[in-house]
Amino acid sequence: MSILVNIYYSGKDNNAKKFVNEMINKGIVNKIRNENGNLQYDYFYPIDDNETVLLIDRWQDEESLNKHHKSEMMKEIASLRLKYKLHMKVFKYQIL
Repeated sequence: MSILVNIYYSGKDNNAKKFVNEMINKGIVNKIRNENGNLQYDYFYPIDDNETVLLIDRWQDEESLNKHHKSEMMKEIASLRLKYKLHMKVFKYQIL
């Protein structure tokens, strides 16, 4: 069983894309992909919404996801979300 999290980041003035670019440029994305238990961490751009980015984030189990949420990287991510004034919609699924 794995955990799948879909997060829609939305903002104005291309801020969601700027957020993703900064996540990549600061190396945060690669750090997350290398975390123990991470199976997927990919961003996608919806075809009909230029102000939204979709993150598909998959983890081996709930324990791995919880460790990630307690990591220092989460503080960096939260800070960037505030910087770019992003709103989030989060959907979490268990994959059997």
